[in-house]
Amino acid sequence: MNLSEIKDTLRRYKIGEISEKSVINSLKQLSTEKLGFAHIDHHRSVRKGFPEVIFCQGKTNEQIKAIAGAILKRNKILLATRATEDNYEYIRKDIPDLVYYPDARIITTKNAVAAAGKKRNMILVVSAGTSDIPVAEEAAVTARVLGNMVKCIHDIGVAGIHRLLEYMNDFQKARVIIVVAGMEGALASAVGGLVDKPVIAVPTSVGYGASFGGIAALFAMLNSCASGVTVVNIDNGFGAGYAASLIVQSD
Repeated sequence: MNLSEIKDTLRRYKIGEISEKSVINSLKQLSTEKLGFAHIDHHRSVRKGFPEVIFCQGKTNEQIKAIAGAILKRNKILLATRATEDNYEYIRKDIPDLVYYPDARIITTKNAVAAAGKKRNMILVVSAGTSDIPVAEEAAVTARVLGNMVKCIHDIGVAGIHRLLEYMNDFQKARVIIVVAGMEGALASAVGGLVDKPVIAVPTSVGYGASFGGIAALFAMLNSCASGVTVVNIDNGFGAGYAASLIVQSD
């Protein structure tokens, strides 16, 4: 049950369509549900405007299916990150109305990305290199599932900075820009110095040994001299997409 459904329940009670008992039973379901291995936070859709998100990595297929089933009993939408093809094939046997985005490693409901969002609130996702695309796609799909218009531009890193300048029109149209980069992570500072809007930097673990699994890019982004650049954790495309959505939907 989300906020609009609560309002509808109260409206129906006010005009006498449903009983007080029905209202109480509905509100009782807003707390948590115990599955033994997990506590499902059903109240999150009211607090945050979106149901609890499943982080699949480290969970068994059975656990993912049980959590997904519990969420979908009370919500029309599901978002599961860091999922594998095997996770998807297993749970879709019992929950068929799902789709899998292999690059993003995300499982979601088929109708989740139907709403494009407002054009003025477009989120732009850019990646420095082709190897950064999986993390960029995680950010993009997350933002789309949350109801936003998203555009992606890939492989415009600072090794060929002229490529970046070709897309200045897109940078100006965007409300928030997510910059995904590994190696030395310099693209976030380059973009941050060119635009007058929030930049969310995502360091990736892409790079040779001295990148230390993304630590070099993380430190570079944290030390950016460009104003308005904030940083999420290494490879955390989901966190960037969620944060960008909160920014654009706060208007």
